[in-house]
Amino acid sequence: MTTIAASAASVQQLPHGIHVIDTGFHRPRFDAAYLIVEGGRAAFIDTGTNHGVPRLLDAVRAVGLTPGDVDWLIVTHVHLDHAGGAGLLLQSLPNARFVVHPRGARHMIDPSALFESARGVYGDAEMARSYGRLVPVPAARVLTTADGMDISLAGRRLHFIDTPGHARHHHCIWDERSRGVFTGDTFGLSYREFDVDGRAWLLPTTTPVAFDPEALAASVRRIAGFEPESLYLTHFGRVGDVARLADLMLEQVSEMAALALQVAGDAATRQAALERALEGLYVSRLRAHGCTLADEELRRLLAMDIELNAQGLLIWRHRMERAARRVQKEQKEQT
Repeated sequence: MTTIAASAASVQQLPHGIHVIDTGFHRPRFDAAYLIVEGGRAAFIDTGTNHGVPRLLDAVRAVGLTPGDVDWLIVTHVHLDHAGGAGLLLQSLPNARFVVHPRGARHMIDPSALFESARGVYGDAEMARSYGRLVPVPAARVLTTADGMDISLAGRRLHFIDTPGHARHHHCIWDERSRGVFTGDTFGLSYREFDVDGRAWLLPTTTPVAFDPEALAASVRRIAGFEPESLYLTHFGRVGDVARLADLMLEQVSEMAALALQVAGDAATRQAALERALEGLYVSRLRAHGCTLADEELRRLLAMDIELNAQGLLIWRHRMERAARRVQKEQKEQT
C-alpha cells in the first residue's frame, strides 16, 4: 500500500486501481470513500458527507485525472455518512451518472425526508456540524440498480448485489477485477485501531431504523458466497480473511439480537441496559481477539456505535413486538 499526497487528504493506493479516501468524518480512519480507476476513467463508491467533498475532488486530481473523467458515482445506501455528499459532489462531476438502490433514489432526488429523519436522531447542532444541508441529485442523472445488474467502468465489470439487513436500500458491489466486495455497512465496521498482528476485528452496525437480523445474516452469507479476497468497508478500509470475519459477523448479529430481547424496563432503562450489555460483549470479544488497548480507549472508540446500535436494536424489538401483537389480535378475532 502506498500513500499519494493530496492537498486535503491522504489517499491510500491499493492494488487493482483502488484508492481509499479518508473523508474526515468523525475521526481519522473512520469513514472511507473509494475511487476506482480503470483505463483513464473513474468511479466513486460512497462519498461521506458534504464536508468531505473537497477531499474526494483532490483525490481525483492526485491520481492524475480530472472530474470529467469520473463516469460513475455509486452509493451503497443513502445513510448520510455514505451518501450525504453525493448531490454536492455530483455538481463537480459533469459526466457521472449517479447509481443508487431503487429504495433510496427518491431520498436522493428529494433529500428533505432523509434530512429530517437524520435530524430526529442527531439534532440540529450535530446536523450542521457534521453533515450540512443536503443537495438534491438531479433525477435525470440517476440510475437505479437491480439485483444482479452490471455496469462497466472502461470494460471493468461492477456487479450489484441486493443486501438488506442494515438498511432496505442497501446494495453491495462485487468488483470482478480485484475479487473484492464494496460492502458499505452490510459486513459491519472494522476499525484499524483494533487490528492485532494484521488480523482485523469487526462488529455489526444496527443503527436505526431498519435493522433486520435475519436479512442481515442472509446478506453476509451471500457476500461470503462470492469467496472474495478482500472486503472494502466504508468503516474503514480493506480487510481480508473473509471467512473468519463472516463467522464473527454472524455470531455477533445473533448475540446482539438476543441481548436486545432480554433487556427490561421502560425505554430509557432498556437503552441504558442494552448499551452496557453491548459494551460488555464488544470488550470481551476484543480481548479474545488479542486487543490490548485500555478499556477506556475501547469505550471511546466504540461509544457512538454502542449508542446507535442499541437504538436500532430496540427499534427492531419494538417492531417485532408490534407485529406479534397484531398476529395475536387477528388470531383472537378469528376464534
